[in-house]
Amino acid sequence: MHLIVRFIVNAIALYLIAKFVPGFNHNIGAGAALIAALVFGLVNAIIGPILRLISAPFTWLTHGLFSVVVNYILFLITVHIASDFKATGASTSPWVSYLIGAVIMMIVSTAVQQMWQSDSERKAASAR
Repeated sequence: MHLIVRFIVNAIALYLIAKFVPGFNHNIGAGAALIAALVFGLVNAIIGPILRLISAPFTWLTHGLFSVVVNYILFLITVHIASDFKATGASTSPWVSYLIGAVIMMIVSTAVQQMWQSDSERKAASAR
């Protein structure tokens, strides 16, 4: 159930990113958003842990700020794999559009993860 909810929330977030973030193809359909959400989930599950492990020293040195770069790379890979989910570069530079999209997806993923944490996990995380 948890994975289905995360998938649907990610699909909605990717659809809204494509519709409202300047520089993306605003004519995206729901099917393209679902495919992009599937690709995003696979990229995060397969490539994400490897990039996070490799970049752990940089993330530690920057007090977590380097995680934005990792999420940007994962979002960039997703955009390049998902065929209809592209930046047009019409009003802004494509890298700016990708950065905005990556930050939005990072916020959405964190919020969904926090909602599904149990009370004991929240207490343990706040005690650290």
